Amino acid sequence: MFEKAKKSSTELLGKTNRIVEGTSIIGDIVSKADFRIDGELIGNFTSQGKLVIGPSGIIKGEIICNNADIEGEFHGKIKVLEVLNIKSSAHIHGEVAVGKLSIEPGADFAATCKMLKNNEVTIKDGKGAEEKQKE
Repeated sequence: MFEKAKKSSTELLGKTNRIVEGTSIIGDIVSKADFRIDGELIGNFTSQGKLVIGPSGIIKGEIICNNADIEGEFHGKIKVLEVLNIKSSAHIHGEVAVGKLSIEPGADFAATCKMLKNNEVTIKDGKGAEEKQKE
């Protein structure tokens, strides 16, 4: 009678999880919803939503997500299936694979970059990205 209905993954999109400044996480994060990191993550991050790395945020590891805005630091490998926005305060070091890329002047972008324009890419539930060639 008072059971809560389970929310579908589309209802979770638009809601944001947060890791606040002063918090450090060592391990992997898997989320279907949007995520904002102002603290530190040492590990892998996978999301079907949008990732925002705030000005004080630091991630060292691998990221796979649909969209991302980076204002802080990232070291590792990142795959953004749609749009990656790199703000002027960002520091990016590693490998980048994106659908579309926007870099503000002043950003520290020391990375190799691969455009995913010719691929159809989807994110599986926490299991990384799957690439399929368009025919």
